[in-house]
Amino acid sequence: MTIPNIIGAGLIVIGAGLGIGKIGSSAMDAIARQPEASGKIQTAMLIAAALIEGIGFAALFAA
Repeated sequence: MTIPNIIGAGLIVIGAGLGIGKIGSSAMDAIARQPEASGKIQTAMLIAAALIEGIGFAALFAA
């Protein structure tokens, strides 16, 4: 792996981590506002986090 590839992989991991963190933060805010909808919010949060993680993982192979 060359230096640009390593930097690109690092940026991919940082971006995926920030995206998943933002989803988790927004989900906790939403659950705090509407506790009765926590099941639907958690399901949507997990699906979105899995998609972001999958795209990040695929991007690591492309880098």
